Amino acid sequence: MTHLDTEIKILKSSVVDMWILVINQLEKSKEALELCDKNLSNDIKANEKRVDAYELKIDMDCENILALFNPVAIDLRFVLAVLKINYNLERIGDYANSISSSIDELAEPYKKEFLQETRVLEMYDITLSMLKDALICFETEDNQLARTIFKRDNDLDKINKKSHVLIAELLSNQQADVAHSLNVLSIIRKLERVGDQAKNIAEEIIFHIEAKVLRHAKKKDKLKL
Repeated sequence: MTHLDTEIKILKSSVVDMWILVINQLEKSKEALELCDKNLSNDIKANEKRVDAYELKIDMDCENILALFNPVAIDLRFVLAVLKINYNLERIGDYANSISSSIDELAEPYKKEFLQETRVLEMYDITLSMLKDALICFETEDNQLARTIFKRDNDLDKINKKSHVLIAELLSNQQADVAHSLNVLSIIRKLERVGDQAKNIAEEIIFHIEAKVLRHAKKKDKLKL
């Protein structure tokens, strides 16, 4: 194993550790939302510093590899992909932290029926499945599994587009509290953006493996390319 191989292996391990932490942050934000658990929300905020520390370390490691080893071909694509994946993971951590901050402002828990009707819990399940599968893709270089993430991002977009109409109906029927509705609408927007970040990660994995740039391809074409 060359020095470059060793450094890339270490880099990959750091990214996986950060990835697991970010997934944990998102899972905790879902649990905090369901239980109105402010202690759990505080845990998320404390761990946000760890996410930021990982981002800085991974960025620095990538820069060192580029400067010291001058990687080419698939090694270069891996480092370039990691730089962007690192950014996307940090953004997902930010969204989980932001959701936890909104939970701190709640005077009482959400009704379980309200969370189900607004489909916010469904969005959580979709985004978490995207992130977990993207991690598998990253570790195993499964480019076909990466492509399934694009379909799930479309599902999130559809829920997001209908969310304001659905919540307006619940408010008009007096089935929802105004403050809760505005909070959940904001969370839905954030989860839709988490889906976008997971989609970006899948694109970078495919770039690393296949040397294909999918960033500007139309959504319907990404499964075909």
